[in-house]
Amino acid sequence: MAAPILHTIAEISAETARARELGMNVAFIPTMGALHEGHAALIRAAGRPSSFVVVSIFVNPMQFGPTEDFTRYPRTLEADRAVCAAAGANAIFAPAVEEMYPENAVAFVDVAKLGDTLCGPRRPGHFRGVCTVVLKLFNIVQPDVAYFGAKDYQQARIIQQMVRDLNVPVRVQVEPTVREADGLALSSRNRYLSADERAAAPAIYRALQATKSRASAGEKDVSALETALHADLSAIPGARIDYASIVDAETLQPLPRLDRPAVAAVAVFLGTTRLIDNVIF
Repeated sequence: MAAPILHTIAEISAETARARELGMNVAFIPTMGALHEGHAALIRAAGRPSSFVVVSIFVNPMQFGPTEDFTRYPRTLEADRAVCAAAGANAIFAPAVEEMYPENAVAFVDVAKLGDTLCGPRRPGHFRGVCTVVLKLFNIVQPDVAYFGAKDYQQARIIQQMVRDLNVPVRVQVEPTVREADGLALSSRNRYLSADERAAAPAIYRALQATKSRASAGEKDVSALETALHADLSAIPGARIDYASIVDAETLQPLPRLDRPAVAAVAVFLGTTRLIDNVIF
């Protein structure tokens, strides 16, 4: 049965309240729509027998930078509803901008330091927008557990920190990145790739895997690993590197040697499409 689409805070609050009265846990997957198999995997992971699974579909204007086209982001609500139904979601929360951001709203949430590296300097205000809308959604849905994908490693790490620091009673569950058979991480942005760009894109993950192999073989110098990673990415036809960094997995800060858990994270343009990916050491 297709999950109902609820457009107001009052409607979704009533649905989750009823679920709790029935003794169910509320599981939550926040999205901006344009759903794909990666989102479906999160919905399935959330779908325990005693869980009421809510998917939000909200293209959040607050996380778009001045050079990013908010109006261009795909809105595919009926297709998204089909993905939710097939994966087992119980309700879809699809509010209007005016519902989420009342007139004269001025409060926001910012997580310092973790948003100052990797994507942060390249997308000013992005993580402020992400944290603000996610905290609002947590307050509205009041989930017991929320699911995020590991492809957006920095985003998931920032949400974890926000939940801890602000004592938000939500467990954050980060699920593995879902990939195409050739290794390309699933993303709503993949639809913008030309045929040639799509053919080249899997080399991004191969470059990350090669970096992890070098580390496993004994290379601990981060500068040497980053240099080799840059070289591998530069060899991809048409690629333009936004960043390719190895950082502390907890603080997201640079580190000289691999002497603690770390993540190799990259952002690469193929044409006008910016793709991100990562591997964890």
